[in-house]
Amino acid sequence: MTTNIDIKLREDLQEALKQPTCLDIGLPKPGSVKLDLPFGGTIKGIADITKGIPSDCSLTFSLMLQLGPILANLECFVSLLRLIKPLIDVIKGLPFPPVEAIKEFAEAVPPVLACFTKIFGVGIPLFIKDLLCLIIKLLNCMIGQMKSLLALLGGLQLQIAAASAEGNEELLKSLECAQENAKCSGDAAMQAFEPITLVLELAAPLMEIAGAPAIEIPALAPADDIEAFEQVITTLEEFVDTLQLVADGLGGCDG
Repeated sequence: MTTNIDIKLREDLQEALKQPTCLDIGLPKPGSVKLDLPFGGTIKGIADITKGIPSDCSLTFSLMLQLGPILANLECFVSLLRLIKPLIDVIKGLPFPPVEAIKEFAEAVPPVLACFTKIFGVGIPLFIKDLLCLIIKLLNCMIGQMKSLLALLGGLQLQIAAASAEGNEELLKSLECAQENAKCSGDAAMQAFEPITLVLELAAPLMEIAGAPAIEIPALAPADDIEAFEQVITTLEEFVDTLQLVADGLGGCDG
């Protein structure tokens, strides 16, 4: 026979042992952060769902990452805006525009001219050079991954031939599964080429302004076997050599 004895706990212990409520353990609601841009439009914080439910802090940081490139490209646009107002005043005052408007216009012209010099002098060629160097690095990463898969497929092919000769069906199935997975990995790696081709196509007008030669983008065939993998690697290496020549003509890549 057992006897239950009630032991009175201190109030602070009772409070600590209470079952938590939903309010105590509930997950935070997704945050929402936005910024209205000075020339129209709005940018919003991008939620990275791979890092859990977004908070105000993570969304604000995302917004700051977006804001940097926007502000970096506003200098010339602002200089152009400063030129427009005195230009309008000068045009309105023709044939005898106000002296103050002429003075303001004269002061606003040099920054705009500097922007044109920067953009069409070194700005666009420098951008195209850096873009090509970035693409070259991405392609080299892709080539490295494809070579690793090629080596894996070569080893698997030898093991599959040996397992088939021995009649080891269990091992053969495992090796063939690994072979299919390697091919799938190759297909996934080749998908990285699609955005690269899109970027190059969009950058074609700027490349023409920069004086760079037109770049012919190769078509990649599906890598279904070892020979196809080797052909893809060869095509990518030749394409990298082509991009490197163009980049060298614009000043070359750093490092």
